[in-house]
Amino acid sequence: MKLSRYTIKNIASEALIVPDQTLFELPEKVLQFGTGVLLRGLPDYFIDKANRQGIFNGRIVVVKSTKQGDTSIFNRQDGLYTHCVRGIENGQKVEENIINAAISRVLDAQTEWAQILECAHNRHMQVIISNTTEVGIQLVHEDIRLHPPQSFPGKLLAFLYERFKAFSGSRHSGMVILPTELVPDNGKKLESIVLELAHLNSLEDAFIEWLETYNHFCNTLVDCIVPGKPDAEAQKEFETFLGYEDALLTVSELYRLWAIEGGDEVKEILSFASADASVIIQPDIQIYRELKLRLLNGTHTLSCGLAFLGGCETVQNAMEDETVSAFISNLMLNELAPAIPFDVSLAEAKAFGQKVLDRFRNPHIRHQWISITVQYSSKMKMRCIPLLITHYKKEEKVPEAFSLGFAAYLLFTRPVKQDSNTYFGEWNGQVYPIQDESAPVFYHRWKASGLKEVVHQILQDVNLWGEDLSLLTGFQQAVIVDMETILKSGVKAAIEQLHLKKELAHEA
Repeated sequence: MKLSRYTIKNIASEALIVPDQTLFELPEKVLQFGTGVLLRGLPDYFIDKANRQGIFNGRIVVVKSTKQGDTSIFNRQDGLYTHCVRGIENGQKVEENIINAAISRVLDAQTEWAQILECAHNRHMQVIISNTTEVGIQLVHEDIRLHPPQSFPGKLLAFLYERFKAFSGSRHSGMVILPTELVPDNGKKLESIVLELAHLNSLEDAFIEWLETYNHFCNTLVDCIVPGKPDAEAQKEFETFLGYEDALLTVSELYRLWAIEGGDEVKEILSFASADASVIIQPDIQIYRELKLRLLNGTHTLSCGLAFLGGCETVQNAMEDETVSAFISNLMLNELAPAIPFDVSLAEAKAFGQKVLDRFRNPHIRHQWISITVQYSSKMKMRCIPLLITHYKKEEKVPEAFSLGFAAYLLFTRPVKQDSNTYFGEWNGQVYPIQDESAPVFYHRWKASGLKEVVHQILQDVNLWGEDLSLLTGFQQAVIVDMETILKSGVKAAIEQLHLKKELAHEA
């Protein structure tokens, strides 16, 4: 049996929350740019939970923005998907299985743009959510009258302009915009891009005034580990337990946080927040962002290449490996926590870090390192380089665990072959995709130069990092030595060598 609106009447299990048919009649209140698992596992979870409690009473129209993939799976399942929550709370195993009915329909921006614009005429629409990765919030000089515009900000502006015209710029037609991309001040950055794009498109002053006055672009932070689709074995186990097939099955950890920067008007519109204490709406959410961005995401970014090259498939595998686990703990607690570029006490940072390490050990979450390497360079820039700069402001010496993680990043992103527009790396005979915007540049640099020259070229690339990293005392040489050690002796030996150096320094 395949999951759909018409088969849920045949699904009966005490271990499963099945949606009531009345939920399918709720009006569409949310436009969501992105079909990925993070949105299904966090914002869509909160909205579905609120709907079941009779609080928000609104469904989601999802926009597939990219050319990759299709919407057929969502259509076959009527937007339904099973969300399996797994975790440990107060020492007890917690499991929750929900058939989420928050998604009304999924529209493809490439072929159904007119239907997406028609949503702007819906008086119930209140909220726009996005997750287009860090790369998505970029200014592209384009005509927003294209069907569709190329960029996410272009699509967003086109939708808002359509709404302005549909409701003659009324106060109540404004929207709350919630970008969940992991970009500093994501809401304000998106707002500035949309405004600049509006001026570039010579849109009228009345629209720009409406845009600035009656729309709320909120900075947000999402924090929940939602791995990609379960592997075939895990998928089969879940479906055997549930009693039906679900091609959109989503698994997440128990811990979750959605912090949103806003005041009373935003709280009133985002009524779903009252359904779960994990949705926080406050005037300032910076501390949540910094702790999560630097200690969870920063650690992921600096560990993913190293763990993958070290033979660890998942985060849990790495935490079960004594050598790699020790590296991750040392990196997070001893190098990243003291270097957070925000006024937070070391004790608070380390306490948060210990919780993150417990989350990494969650035996129910199979978070693949290879999926964390997607857009590796932009993640390194956003999440980790500010920590490196802050470290050097505090002490003029190489952060050795950071250096080793950075060395592994350079080795992982070394393309050895190209097939059309896709680049591949190779390690111990295993070929893997390098899904990174900088892959073409790296490919040509590695073809033209040796290791030391490539490292120098990449570190001094101000366009890539916003800084000349080759000027940081000892960092370039440390990265070269670490890369040579990994190439000669392997990842585990490089980590053990690092630990030995720390032990000797401590004894001295």
